[in-house]
Amino acid sequence: MNDRLQITKNWLPRYTGMPLENFGDYILLTNFRHYVDKFAEMFGCDIHGEDKPMQATTNSNGLTIINFGIGSANAATVMDLLSAIVPKGVLFLGKCGGLKKSTEIGHFILPNAAIRGEGTSNDYFPAEVPALPSFKLHKFVSEKIREHGHDYRTGVVYSTNRRLWEHDEDFRQKLIKMTSIGIDMETATIFIVGHYNVISRGALLLVSDVPLTPEGVKTEESDQQVTQKWADSHLQIGIDAMTEIGEKGEKIKHFLY
Repeated sequence: MNDRLQITKNWLPRYTGMPLENFGDYILLTNFRHYVDKFAEMFGCDIHGEDKPMQATTNSNGLTIINFGIGSANAATVMDLLSAIVPKGVLFLGKCGGLKKSTEIGHFILPNAAIRGEGTSNDYFPAEVPALPSFKLHKFVSEKIREHGHDYRTGVVYSTNRRLWEHDEDFRQKLIKMTSIGIDMETATIFIVGHYNVISRGALLLVSDVPLTPEGVKTEESDQQVTQKWADSHLQIGIDAMTEIGEKGEKIKHFLY
């Protein structure tokens, strides 16, 4: 077990409980078990990994969804493990905090870059390498957002390892100075590790809170309200985009340097 591909082929089923042959060509990643449950209910497919760190299932169209957990370390792990199957595209469906007046709760953000404040990505590339999505994947996702009757924002999100920072005034001022549109914990890592593994990747983020305002800090009640109002649309856009991109989207080419 000293070959990287050999390790990932062993570990992807180990972490998800799903055999390699069950994974599809296109992948939805999420932090939320609810999304996996809803997906399985919609398509009548079995969920694997009930006793594993990650849960996964694949529908009859060959689209796989994985709940990989929370944080940049888990994001890097799942993007590394997916190199075992060389997916044609990966879309992260996550939530983020809105940092601008133009990003209100319920808005979608299609980030065109992410600031690497999480630290994990430094193990893959030097700090000078930008964390970017695959343009053609995002272009297709943007079309699906509009087809569903939603608007979206673009901009740079800040990814951090800190889950609890809302009380820290110095950190809050740092975010304001960086003019980021949103904050999360995984997007930069997914972009960088996707780049490292030559995987087409993107992120569609749902604004779940506005943490720079005292009344906008996320609570259990407010998060449940966001899930009830917008989670189904979030998931459906991701499903439609990653189901149809293979047939209707522009071919995505990878260039190695």
